[in-house]
Parts: sequence; structure tokens; C-alpha cells
Amino acid sequence: MYDIIVVGAGPAGLTAALYARRAEKSVLVIEKDTFGGQITHSPRVENYPGFIAMSGNEFADKLIEQVMAQGAEIELDKVTGISGDAGSYTVHCEGKDYEAKAVIIAAGSHHRKLGLPRENDFVGEGISYCAVCDGAFYKGKIVAVIGGGNSALQDAVLLSESCEFVYVVQNLDFLTGESSLAKILESRDNVGIVYSSVVKEIVADDKFSGIVIENTKTGIKTTLDCDGMFVAIGQVPENEPFKDVLSLNDYGYIVAGENCLPEGASAGIFVAGDCRTKAIRQVTTATADGAVSALAACRFIDSL
Repeated sequence: MYDIIVVGAGPAGLTAALYARRAEKSVLVIEKDTFGGQITHSPRVENYPGFIAMSGNEFADKLIEQVMAQGAEIELDKVTGISGDAGSYTVHCEGKDYEAKAVIIAAGSHHRKLGLPRENDFVGEGISYCAVCDGAFYKGKIVAVIGGGNSALQDAVLLSESCEFVYVVQNLDFLTGESSLAKILESRDNVGIVYSSVVKEIVADDKFSGIVIENTKTGIKTTLDCDGMFVAIGQVPENEPFKDVLSLNDYGYIVAGENCLPEGASAGIFVAGDCRTKAIRQVTTATADGAVSALAACRFIDSL
């Protein structure tokens, strides 16, 4: 039996593992997909204290290296549920089950899709959710970025450095991302920002060739001819395995405050990072959650 099992190896989960190991607790981190989480999709991180700039991958690599050097164990598996009660939990996975005195859920989130017909057919063949991963395939081509938040603007800045032209399609009449990113895009001749518009259709036969957008104020539809579409419209929390043991809100987030204690949960279950209800989702708030949840879990274990 481990002292603590951490579900998820993003910044929140890895920070939790780091703090728990420094408190001399045995720790297992279980990750089903990408070590480092969503931050690995960020081409340039400039808002983490102590670093002028680094890529998301660089940040994730350093954090993983640090956690493993502290002696945390890491398993690649998919968590399917949690059972048990205070001081004796079983984390069920597709591969095997693991036991722990306390559990920290830092499952993170995944990219939200547009929900259009044939969207899944063209993922990787004209539709992408990661400009860092796929941007190089569109060098010298025309692309559309869907969204107006930080992720969308970062994607658009990156793509504008190599693409012939970049459309930014935002459903509101203003951009919600950082003003510094907006200013960069507004200064570039190969970027066009389309406000108050949503994507209604994918234009394609056997090959993706564009999108149909609709102005939400006038109802006028316009076809944008483009070679690719990058969707950056937010995240969906990865909380399905925990819906029977934790309270989720209408959007699927675990209901918890800054103390990282889920509402209505049994003692010994904690939550951290983007999978919980919170006003601000940034890498700094994720790592803060990791520290808070780990210290709370350590206090719980010491009280047993």
C-alpha cells in the first residue's frame, strides 16, 4: 500500500508528488496519456516565476525529472474508479488495482471539440487541437484558429510565423486572451481576426478544404478556404471515473475550493488542478493546488 496515489501527471499532480515525497511519503503517480499534461502543448511559457521563457515540454521534462529524482513511482495506466474509505482506498485501473491511504485526483482536462458533423473524420487530416504538434505541416498554407482565449492566441502567433495566412475565428466581439498576444496578432499582415462568428460546417469531400462560419449577429454565412483548422475552445475535465464518489458540477468539474477538499468526499480524497472548480486555470494555480493537496494529504496520513 502506498501512502498517496496521485491520479494525473500534469503540473498539479507532479507538484503534489514532489511535496509528498519531500514529506517522506511513498507516492505512486498514475497517468493515462501525456506526462506533463496540457502544458506540453504550449509553445512558449512566459508567465511562470523564475523563467523568462521556456516551452511547455521543457517545463514538463524538468518537473518529471525532479519528481522521479525524489523517488516517486510513475505508472502508465488508465484509472477507471476509486473505492474504499478513509485510510484504505483502492484505485482501479485498466491494467491493475493499486492501494493507498490517500488519493489526490489531478486528472486535468482534454481539448473540447466543436461537435460538427465529420469532425472526427478529419482529426489529423486537416483538423488539429495542437499547433505545437501539427503546425509544421501547414508551413506556407492557410489555416483557421478557432477561439479567442490564451491558447487560441498562442496557437495563432505560432502559426503566423510559418503560415501564409491565419484566420482567428472568435464567437464573441472581443478577444478574451492576454492583450499582449492580441497586439502581436493585430500587428501581423498575415493574420485576420473574425469576430462574432461560429463554425457551422466543414467543407470537404475526401480532403479538408475549408469551413463555413456564421456571424452570430447578422446570421450571414461565409466560407473560409483553408488547408487546416486548429480548435482551441477550452477543455473538458477528465472526471468521469470519479462521478460516483465525488460531486461534479454541471460542467463536469469536481466541486472543491482552494483547500482542495472535494465537497461530500470521504476523508483522504483530495483534488488539484484543472479538474476542479476554480476561477483561474493557469500553470501557477495548478502547481499551487498540487502543493496544497499534498500537504493536506500528508496531514491526513499523519493523523491516522
